[in-house]
Amino acid sequence: MLARLYDPTEGRILLDGVDLKEYDLSELRMQIGIIFQDYLRYQMSFAQNIAIGNIKEKDNRSLIINAAHQSLADTLAEKLPHSYDQALGRRFNDGVELSGGEWQKIALARAYMRDAQLLILDEPTAALDARAEYEVFQRFSELTKGKTAVLISHRFSTVRMAGRILVLEKGEMIEIGSHEELLKKGGRYAELFHLQAAGYR
Repeated sequence: MLARLYDPTEGRILLDGVDLKEYDLSELRMQIGIIFQDYLRYQMSFAQNIAIGNIKEKDNRSLIINAAHQSLADTLAEKLPHSYDQALGRRFNDGVELSGGEWQKIALARAYMRDAQLLILDEPTAALDARAEYEVFQRFSELTKGKTAVLISHRFSTVRMAGRILVLEKGEMIEIGSHEELLKKGGRYAELFHLQAAGYR
């Protein structure tokens, strides 16, 4: 609904005090970068896979390379035989299949293809190992300074970096606060955090 893929059936969503429906739809969407949990893996080149994030800039190689650098996908491009021109997927004779975590970095690069004021990431690091997740989020926190980011995640290593955490249960918001505030409160967030943390002890 924030990107107006759907409109609310009741109530309104306000952006700077103005109903989202009052904004020009294409301009609104250019200010939003979204990575869904079920991102697509396009049978195209490495560069084209990233350029999908801002199709008007599909031939802007420096922007594509910069987006890859921001998502840490650039190190992957360096390892491929044809770098950014490498065909991805098995439909091509010389196509390369990537791991889930590698595809996820390419999907993240798509969000960085536009200078969006709002980034929405739905389980953005689900396919990454702990070290890669840490590196991605260190970079992400640097890149979102002065912007708004909405992270949707079940992983506390992801959500604890947020300035404000909304805890949802069965479609209802049951708690809100920073990581420290929610731990002190001793509610559902604290309970789930300690359960997940226990698995790492």
